Order: sequence, then C-alpha cells, then structure tokens
Amino acid sequence: MGCSSCSTGKDGQPKGCKNNGTCGTDGCNKLTVFDWLSNMSLPNGERPFDFVEVRFKNSRKEFFQNTENLSLSIGDIVATQAQSGHDIGMVTLTGELVRVQMKRKKESFTVEDAPKVYRKASQKDIDIWQKCRDREEEIKKRAREIAIILKLQMKISDVEFQGDGSKATFYYTADERVDFRQLIKDMAKAFGIRIEMRQIGYRQEAQRLGGIGSCGRELCCSTWLTDFRSVSTSAARYQQLSLNPQKLAGQCGKLKCCLNYELDVYLDALKDFPSQDTKLFTDKGLAFCQKTDIFKEMLWFSYKEDPGNWHVLSKDQVNEILEKNKKKEKVASLEMYAMEIVVEEKVVFENVVGQDSLTRFDKPKGSVNRNKNKNRNRNRNKNKNKNRNKNQKNA
Repeated sequence: MGCSSCSTGKDGQPKGCKNNGTCGTDGCNKLTVFDWLSNMSLPNGERPFDFVEVRFKNSRKEFFQNTENLSLSIGDIVATQAQSGHDIGMVTLTGELVRVQMKRKKESFTVEDAPKVYRKASQKDIDIWQKCRDREEEIKKRAREIAIILKLQMKISDVEFQGDGSKATFYYTADERVDFRQLIKDMAKAFGIRIEMRQIGYRQEAQRLGGIGSCGRELCCSTWLTDFRSVSTSAARYQQLSLNPQKLAGQCGKLKCCLNYELDVYLDALKDFPSQDTKLFTDKGLAFCQKTDIFKEMLWFSYKEDPGNWHVLSKDQVNEILEKNKKKEKVASLEMYAMEIVVEEKVVFENVVGQDSLTRFDKPKGSVNRNKNKNRNRNRNKNKNKNRNKNQKNA
C-alpha cells in the first residue's frame, strides 16, 4: 500500500514520503478506508455528519464528535478527549462514511456520552506528541527487563503514549492470567507516568505490529481484515494441504486466516465427490484411493496387491462403479475405466504478436557456404581465361 507521495530514489530504492506512519493522505496506514464519497456534495439543506474517525498509533481507531464545527479533512492532526487530559490523533475519515463505519462497528450515535474533538493540534501539541513517540521503544525495552526480573510469564509487545504524555498503555500477551501489580508500581516509579496494562490476543498483536506474510504481501489483519474467524485444521484437510504447522501458521503463531478464504469453494466441490477412503470391488481385486484432484474431478486408484500401479478414473466413473458395488456387482477391472492423461508440452516461447526473431536477418550457414563456393569457382574460371589469353598471345 502506498500513497501518491511515495516515490523512488536515484538508485532504484524506495524513497517514501518520510512521514513514518503519519501519512497525510492515509494511504499507508493500517486498516485504511478509501473515502469514495469525498468528491460528492451533499443535497440541499443536508447537514454533514458531525462525527469523525481518528486514528492513533497502529490500528487503534475511535470516533469523536465535532462539536465545535471545525473544518476537518483527512490527514489533520487533532486533539481529542481522553479519560484525563487529551490525546493526539490523525483524522482518517469524515462525512457519511463515518456513519457507515459506526453502524458496522455497532457504535452509538448518542451525543451525551460521545467523546469530542477539542481543536486542531498546535505545533506545541505535535512536538510533545513526537517526543513521547520517540520514547516508546526505550520504555518498552525497559519494561520488558522489569517483567523478566519479576519473572512474569508475559510479553510486552507494544507501548502507546497518550498525546499529552501523561499516560502510557502497555499491550501484552500471555497464556495465563498475570499478577502485574508490582510491575505497575515499578514502572510508574521508573517512568514517572500513569500506567495502563491491556491484554490482547496473538492475532491482535500481529494486527497492531503488522508485517509481511509468506505470500509476500502485507498481513491481511493489518490492512483490511477486521473480524477474526476461528480457523481449524479441517480447513487444511478439505483443501488437501499438508498438515505442516510451520507452513500453516502465520506470524501470530495461529493458523493462517487465509485458509478460510477458499474453503467454501472446496466444500461445494466436495458435495458429490467420493471420499478419500473409497474402496472399489473388482474381479481383479480390491482397489484403494491413492490421490484425488478436486477441480479436475479425477481420482487415482491402485489394487491392493499392486499398490505401485495407479489407474486414473473420473468422478463419474467412480460413482458408477460404487453404484454397481452397492448392488453387489463387481466390475471386471479398473483398466476398463482408466483414463489416459495427455501431458501437454509447455511452450517456452510463442510468437503471439507477430514479431520475428532477432536473428531474422542472419543468413543460414548453408547459404553462406554456397556463396563462398560460387565465388571460388568464379575466381578459378577467371584465372583460367587469363592464362589462355596469355598463351595465345605468346603463340
């Protein structure tokens, strides 16, 4: 993902807009939403929706009411209401799409308890905010050291400062419940700020931190995926994937969410497909299923006595044999139904646009040799004629 301000340097390396996660067009942020209503004007007499979506560090987004009727647009840095003090964030969405997002996330529209946007952030607010952001990595490292000294079975994955620098929220993951009362006391004494501990799951941790998946793209959970559905190993079995935990697990350590993307297609294809443990009874012997190809609708069978010799049958042929077996009828052999697989040769190069090869002007070797021989014969004939003329003159 990249905005229009991203560019490439002289040496071909990505130059970037140097905003470091505070992209003004919101094109490089996590879970960004494209405002496709930005160029459309409201009907006459219609007031714009007075709520805005504000993004804080990583993927944390909240909705605030614009009670002061400020002229806000995407990319503006604003000071928002917090439990104590104020927070600093960036506006990521305005207008009617905010109403849609609030309905989707089941947020209420009540004015009484809605948090408010105080003002546009001043340069002083932004400077304090940037100083706090610069301290986060150092404080996270120190907090991890304190947790190790206290022998707490937890992992502090992220630290987020409030915009005014009065409070820091520590996000952590743990398998069991952790008593971190002493940890909060030690960190408050060491850092001199109010501490809030918030436990998140492993998938939420990957969503906040982001990263690159094994497919080479950014993680789905940090770019567009918001609902985490349960993923089981049966999804891999239906898709005939090897149950290798290193390949099936994502960066969060759980099964990859993308295993569910094509699961419905496989389930529809498997409705009238013979099962993997299908047995066929023939006069030649009992046959077992060795391999299946769901989308080509082909199955490979082999006899019990000859497991190394596989026979290819179509789905309809297998269902036909199974119907006969249900009637206690045996087929003669699998060879009667076996299909011949035609292996197509891969075309390395094909002239699809009518262009000739680069050597079209080169003469073949045979024609070059012929021309050389012709020239030699001509030279010989000329020499012979010259010699005859000399002899005649001398005579």
